[in-house]
Amino acid sequence: MPNLADRLRSVRKRRGFTQRELAAASGVSLSLIRKIEQAEREDTRLETLRKLAKALEVSTSDLIVAPEAADATSDVWVPVRDALLRKADGPLEAPTVAGVTGAVGAAEPLFTDNKYAQLGAALPPLIRDAEALGGAGRPVRSRVLHLAGLLMIATRQFDAAEIALRRAYDDAPGRLEQAAVTNSRCWLLMRRGDLAGTLNLAARAADDIEPRISRATSEELAAWGGMLLRVSTAASRNNEPGEAEDALRFAHAAAVAIKDELAPVSDPLRTFGPIAVATRRVENYMVEDRPDRVLALSERIPKSGFRARASSRNRHRLDVAKANVQLKRYADAFEILQEVRSVSPEWLGNQRMARDVLGKIVRSRRSLTPEMRDLAEFIHLAY
Repeated sequence: MPNLADRLRSVRKRRGFTQRELAAASGVSLSLIRKIEQAEREDTRLETLRKLAKALEVSTSDLIVAPEAADATSDVWVPVRDALLRKADGPLEAPTVAGVTGAVGAAEPLFTDNKYAQLGAALPPLIRDAEALGGAGRPVRSRVLHLAGLLMIATRQFDAAEIALRRAYDDAPGRLEQAAVTNSRCWLLMRRGDLAGTLNLAARAADDIEPRISRATSEELAAWGGMLLRVSTAASRNNEPGEAEDALRFAHAAAVAIKDELAPVSDPLRTFGPIAVATRRVENYMVEDRPDRVLALSERIPKSGFRARASSRNRHRLDVAKANVQLKRYADAFEILQEVRSVSPEWLGNQRMARDVLGKIVRSRRSLTPEMRDLAEFIHLAY
């Protein structure tokens, strides 16, 4: 299978670029391009690949190499994976639909609050009990498996996430619940680096569930709008700005019709509304290397709108931190990192973007403050 070095070298030569010409056209340093083509850098950031792809006039997915999943055998997530594979023993007492429903309702905030370790401990018996419910438990079992899939995506257990989401889709009681699971499958494909696959799946799903806005319920609009945000994200990263903007425009129409942020019953862990659309636009601006637009738009987004998932606001704040770094506003960027750490320390520790941002702050300074050294150690930044 071709690696990144082979892919970049092949595309560059087909396009008639020397390494020096590609560096000038893309804004990526000549030394980095040489390292990539010599296979010294397989961990190249997506933003770098996008710049190279844009200069070469190809999609980012033509260059991208899927990231490796986290270790599949020797970590704290083994009990969750075993439960998904039905390796766990059955419950000692017969569970009830009402009991499992109450338990999953209590577990879901652990995900929205990024308390992954606590959720990982709660899920194995919850999956076991949901399995024991039989046919009557299909709706709540879908909900449990969807929750497990989201945790596995967040912690890079990609194969386990695929199993959980496939089974959650099969047990989903209706088309909106199926759309919610499909939305999460798009996230999984994105995290695996499959931009084209994400775009294709999200676009097909959006077409399938597109409602008539004049007659649609808020839940239908949220499902459709949420899928359009996936389309926009994938298209932006895949150097398809026209499609990204079109998807955002339709998503905005759905959000205006809803009027406020909504966490629908069919997808309670995800919100959609005007703020969700605005933050996705900010994210696209960051992908497109427009930090000034990131800061200008972010200042108009009210903090009170992030009501369902802390990680949605955290991700937005990291985009703002990255924009500040690009504009050499290092103190502001560091303050945002500290803010996110205070709210969601476990989430921040799993974010490569946080390490990238702090790394640039560190390289800008001749010496580090104690707070900077402490944060660097917390997020495992080598400096």
